[in-house]
Amino acid sequence: MAAADAAERSVSARLWDWPVRLVHWLLVVLVAFSWWASEDHLNWHRWSGYAILGLVVFRIVWGVVGSPTARFASFVRGPGATLAYMRTLPNRDPTDTPGHNPLGAWSVVALLLVLAVQVGTGLFVVDVDAFEGGPLSDRVSYELGRQLADIHELSFRVLQVLVAVHVLAVAYYLIWKRTNLVTAMLTGRRRFATDPGLTFAPAWRVLVVAALAAALAWAASKGFRFY
Repeated sequence: MAAADAAERSVSARLWDWPVRLVHWLLVVLVAFSWWASEDHLNWHRWSGYAILGLVVFRIVWGVVGSPTARFASFVRGPGATLAYMRTLPNRDPTDTPGHNPLGAWSVVALLLVLAVQVGTGLFVVDVDAFEGGPLSDRVSYELGRQLADIHELSFRVLQVLVAVHVLAVAYYLIWKRTNLVTAMLTGRRRFATDPGLTFAPAWRVLVVAALAAALAWAASKGFRFY
């Protein structure tokens, strides 16, 4: 009864802008696709990696100039705030944070960093026979290219762990904290006790950042050769 009363008193408010949601779900699809394509479909794996590179660049830049809830400055907190938030995790009260909570913020940062390592090393990797390599593989020695290939593989294992933790956290919030994070990332809306009155970046800014990210990914796919 108390939960029903709380739901009646809450309001549905816009939380996530569409660029954040689109990047999130495209990364879900492309990371899974890249994993599948890594063995027998290297060309697809390569192009998927370029797309991931563009998305990661977009999300990092959008984390600086995008909508308030997308900006790192609005949700990344120090150790004190993060530990204080962690002490509230056993409580069953639904989270009312308008955006990423301090713990989720570090999860976002970690995922982006590992993805950046993934696509960054992928540009330089060389296979064992030196027949296949990233578009920048000719800029490094064979030995360094092989070392970067090992880091590429290791970072994917780290990414798998982070994704598993992320999924478990989403399930925990749904079951224990009674907060549906998946629906919010699909629709862009979530229920709050009161409307947080969030604002969002204009469409022209999305287009500019997307164009820059796409240009960088395209240039990387060409090995930054423009002739």
